[in-house]
Formats: sequence, C-alpha cells, structure tokens
Amino acid sequence: MTLDHQNILAPLQQEGTRAVLRSWLKGSGAKVSQDEPVAELETDKVVVEVCAPCAGHLQVVLEEGAAAEPGAVLGRVSVAPLQATSPQPAPEPRADPVETRLSPSVRRLLADNRLNAEQFKGRGTGRGGRLTRADVVAALEQPAAKPAPTPVPVEGSGPRVAARVPHSPMRRAIAEHMQRSVSTAPHVTAMVEADFSAIIAHRAGHKARFAEQGCALTFTAYFLTAAAQAMAAVPAVNSRWHDHELEVFEDINIGVGTALGDGGLVVPVVHRVQELSLLGIARRLQEQTEAARAGRLRAADLQGGTFTLSNHGVAGTLLAAPIIINQPQSAILGIGALEKRVVVKEVDGIDTLQVRPRAYVTLTIDHRVLDGSQANAWLKRFVQVLERWPAGERAP
Repeated sequence: MTLDHQNILAPLQQEGTRAVLRSWLKGSGAKVSQDEPVAELETDKVVVEVCAPCAGHLQVVLEEGAAAEPGAVLGRVSVAPLQATSPQPAPEPRADPVETRLSPSVRRLLADNRLNAEQFKGRGTGRGGRLTRADVVAALEQPAAKPAPTPVPVEGSGPRVAARVPHSPMRRAIAEHMQRSVSTAPHVTAMVEADFSAIIAHRAGHKARFAEQGCALTFTAYFLTAAAQAMAAVPAVNSRWHDHELEVFEDINIGVGTALGDGGLVVPVVHRVQELSLLGIARRLQEQTEAARAGRLRAADLQGGTFTLSNHGVAGTLLAAPIIINQPQSAILGIGALEKRVVVKEVDGIDTLQVRPRAYVTLTIDHRVLDGSQANAWLKRFVQVLERWPAGERAP
C-alpha cells in the first residue's frame, strides 16, 4: 500500500459464521470523512458498519453481496480524487437525497420488506423530515403499506407459485449455521416443568421499583439468574468441546435469542451473569433488546457467549425440541409459554388439585459433552432456584 491511500478492511474478529458485504453507503469517488460509516457487513447474527480510516475519496474494491473474509480489503480511501480513467466496480451513487439520509437500520428495514424511500416521501417525522425506523414500522402495520406479492405462473401440474423471495445474506448464514450445528453435535433434549408462582409474586412486588429506575423487570432476568446458579451444579454445561479436551468457562456469558420478525434472529450476550444482580441483568437485557430491534447492536454485543437461552414461550409455543445448539456451545435452554395447569399437591397427607402457573423447560445438550444425568441435575437446580425464590430481591 502506498502513502496516497489507506485500505478499508473487514474486521478481523466478527460474530457469525460468514460475513457478506451488504451495502456501500457511498459510491466510488465520493468524498468521505475519517471514521464516517461507508459500508455495512452482515452475518447470521448482526449487521455492522465499517468506517473510513481517514478522510479522502472512496474507492470500492469488493462488490455488494460478495463474501468478506476477516481482514479482507473492502475498498480504499484515497487522499486525492479518483481519476475518471480508472474507476473501480461500484454501485451507482444514489441520486435521491431522501435515500442518502437514511440510517443503516432504516435502509435495512426497507430492503427486507421490498420498499423504497420514495414511497415515504414527505412522511418522515424525524428532524428535517428525515424518515425514521418508527415511520417504516408504522406503515408496515397497515395492510395497504406493504405491496402484495405478484403471482408467478408455473407450467405443469404442480402448485401455483405466489412469489419467489430471494434469501437474504442473514437467512443464508442462519441456514448454514443451523445445518452445521446439527451435523456437528448429537442433540439430546431433557424436559421438566417449572412452577412460576414464586417469581410471579416477586415480580409483582418489585417491578414498580425497577420501573422507577427506568428498567423493565421481565421473567427472562429470573431465567438468567437461575441459569447461572445451575452452572455451579454442573459446570460442564458452560463449556466448549475440543477434539482433545473440554474447555470449561469461569465466566457465564448468556446469549438471549431475539427475534427480528422477518429479518431473522440475533443473539445478544449478557456477559458475566454470575457477577450481576437481578437489576443489573434486567438492565442489560433491556438495553440489548432495544438495540437489537433498532439495528444498533455492536459486534461486541454478540461475541463471547458460552450458553444460550431461547425464550420461545413469548410467542405462545408450549414446547420446542430440540432447539438447535448455538455452536460452539454445549447446551441451550428453552422456556415454553406460561399457562395455568391443574396439578396434584399433597396437603397434610391428602392429595389435592391445585391450579398453578407452570411452563415446560428444556435443556438441549451436545451428547459428546454431557450425559442425561448431568442435564437432569442442571435442570433440577434451575427449577429449584425459580420455585424457591425468596421475597427479597436477591436470588436464593
């Protein structure tokens, strides 16, 4: 590299199985400032911005949609304007001034729903009429805002095709990640039921105080606390398999699956859960959920996970098994929907029927790492923590 330009490089550390250059935010030859976002990279877990290393003029090297290996040269920033005789392959600069003022999360939301900024011209509520993510979401909630797919005629006697929707880079990466996990690890699922009476009572008595501190107290905060307690009973659950050894982690970094609607799934990580209070966990969960849904997650927010929680019950699912392990982790926890169920409880030696709030809890394990007895011991401790939660704030 000569002194008249600097390379724009893909991050050496990236969270996800495969990175793709999603889009250039400026065209080749455009003037850029130091640290200005110029490109977006997408993996199966996150979309991250890549910034210009210095001020100058952009020279595109890697085209949109191409794979971006760690450290790959995406483009260059030249200190002098590019010569018209030697342009690099690049997308045409966007001519619409409305389009160029969109944030990366808004552009992504428009692209995922096959919309363009022209459809929202004059409807932006941001500063200076700028289109915001909230504007697009509000429009999508109206049935008429999203164009209906055009049926595609198909010859022969097979079913008629309503539409052919190309896979997004994130969806392709998720598919590869899931297939690799199933092929790598023998999955086994253990299931128990948990009574939520104690944590429901605790939450009812403390959620107002948490709200005063600007923090929502969700059941997920209790699940992470209980999971950290259960790791003490079976440390091997918090581990990674290697061909010649098992790497058991001291830090308990729990990823929480967060759905993005049709945009896929991300897994932001709460780091060092074992050191956090219930309030600390709740606050981190709220920050990461808001960032995920606004497209503001950083790469560091998705790195370093040692265990994963899939709270699929929030969508009404009673049971999901097996839940695919988030490789290279050794296990994944699943929480089903909470519902009132009739159970038999012995009171003074007499069986009684009681209605209790209960949910199915699963632990899917990599059978290379863990056996059924270890999965059962982990689940037993997890359920004990939830069912014996004291009236005070701290976990038992």
